[in-house]
Amino acid sequence: MTYAAPLCDMIFALEEIAGINEIAALPGYGEATPDVVQSILEEAGKFAAGILAPLNRIGDEQGSGLENGVVRTPEGFRDAYAKFVAGGWNSLQFDPAHGGQGLPWALAAMIQEMVTSACMSFSLCPLLTQGAVELLTSHGSVAQKQTYLRKLVSGEWSGTMNLTEPQAGSDVGALRTRAVREGERYRITGQKIFITYGEHDMAENIVHMVLARTPDAPPGVKGISLFIVPKFLVGAGGALGARNDLRCVAIEQKMGIHGSPTAVMAYGDSGGAIGELVGEENRGIEYMFTMMNSARLSVGIEGLAIAERAYQQARDYAKGRIQGRAADSASPVPIIRHPDVRRMLMTMRAQIEAMRAMVAFVAGAVDRSKRHPDAAERARHQAMVDLLTPVTKAWCTDTGCAVTSMAVQVHGGLGFIESTGAAQHFRDARIAPIYEGTNGIQAIDLVSRKVARDEGTGMRSLIDAMSRTVEAAKHGTDADRLTTPLSDAVAALSRATESLVATMTRDRAGTLAVATPYLALVGTVVGGWLLAKSALDARRRHAAADAGGYFAAREGIARFYAANLLPHAGALSRVVMDGGPSTMALAEDQF
Repeated sequence: MTYAAPLCDMIFALEEIAGINEIAALPGYGEATPDVVQSILEEAGKFAAGILAPLNRIGDEQGSGLENGVVRTPEGFRDAYAKFVAGGWNSLQFDPAHGGQGLPWALAAMIQEMVTSACMSFSLCPLLTQGAVELLTSHGSVAQKQTYLRKLVSGEWSGTMNLTEPQAGSDVGALRTRAVREGERYRITGQKIFITYGEHDMAENIVHMVLARTPDAPPGVKGISLFIVPKFLVGAGGALGARNDLRCVAIEQKMGIHGSPTAVMAYGDSGGAIGELVGEENRGIEYMFTMMNSARLSVGIEGLAIAERAYQQARDYAKGRIQGRAADSASPVPIIRHPDVRRMLMTMRAQIEAMRAMVAFVAGAVDRSKRHPDAAERARHQAMVDLLTPVTKAWCTDTGCAVTSMAVQVHGGLGFIESTGAAQHFRDARIAPIYEGTNGIQAIDLVSRKVARDEGTGMRSLIDAMSRTVEAAKHGTDADRLTTPLSDAVAALSRATESLVATMTRDRAGTLAVATPYLALVGTVVGGWLLAKSALDARRRHAAADAGGYFAAREGIARFYAANLLPHAGALSRVVMDGGPSTMALAEDQF
């Protein structure tokens, strides 16, 4: 159950897909030189493997517990978190004005993958803090930034997101938590559920981002405001004061991620927790989307990270497990020699590389949207981030579940036995398609907001970019085995997109019924495109120095994806174009 960061694959994704060398030329990113990037990745890999990975099993077995109002994280978590903060791992991509290191988000995404692969339960704490930093950076007042950002950026304080209530899950507009103004502050009362790291013993303060409704607010999401509600009130100079009127009343018993405390939080049992309004009243959902979109990209990385950890274990097991005779052997062989096991491992590897490519591509666009000197280019890259955020979140987490399930299968019966550890990856991965808006919601967002709203213009631009790759690669070595399947898949995506745009206005329900297949189609094709493009480009540049065959292996992975996974695009396209009416055909009482 060991973990080793896939440094070569991460460097490849940064160089060939994110374009880290171009990003380093953007204003403010000059420190991200190749040697610095490699050094940071190597040190992060050591930290993940040596400090965090051993905690994964401990966290699963011990879990976090609530005792007399105090939440205790599993053995070793608190010490590891102190080392995480001291090493500066929480602050990599943030503004130096608030104590950050100002490094690219693309690099931070690779570090986040390592941390999550090593111990997903641990990684959830800094993930939420990252989102809180993004939220306050974008919407906090000058005083709020001065009070909270430096401590959140360092990780000395952690952040949370408080949306869900017992009666208000995905329907955030149904929330009932109240905020009553009292001078310059508000008194918060209500209950929130499913609050990741809502209470814990790792950081000295916890800064809750809480959605609540003021007494005269309009109904629905238009009447929601956002408040900063710290566990300990903060005085002059950042000194911690009295305990705020909030507490954890329960820790959920979950299918997986046992080490992460998922809290039921009560606000205002003794008169009301003190909160600070962020921005203006009734604009809370708008502000919270900054945090949610950051978290959605991070959750997409979770799908990739858990898949990588499960793959490594399955690969090592397959190399060491002697079972059965191969077609070319009279004696028992390692099961990796059996074609069906090889098929599973190749599927896992190809899907992981496609996910990492998508994460790197989107993270590189994030960097350009923040730092490119040309406003039009910043807007163009932000549009790409907006388009692919729901795809990255949903497709990577669905794929992560499929890969972890396949890892159990590689182990055979032993995969179903907890002591091997394969089952934990499968259990831990299952929450990611639910986090931060279920994957069905991501698909609806993609179809109704990202595609239909601009009548397919953004998606057509992406399709055009993929088509240019096909044209440019047609005359390369081995091109047909890559470009023909890619060309067919891009054409299938184009047909499905045009059908979607045409039918959305006249059959909204039928169109939304095929939103999830459409998102799967987009993820499948974009993943294949990025693998093919990066493999062909890298092979042309590095063929002479490819003594170890690394870039040839990249082509092999891309060819496997093209031959075995891209053909699914045609079937998904047909589902998108024809499947809506039949999905809605039965009356409710026929179920």
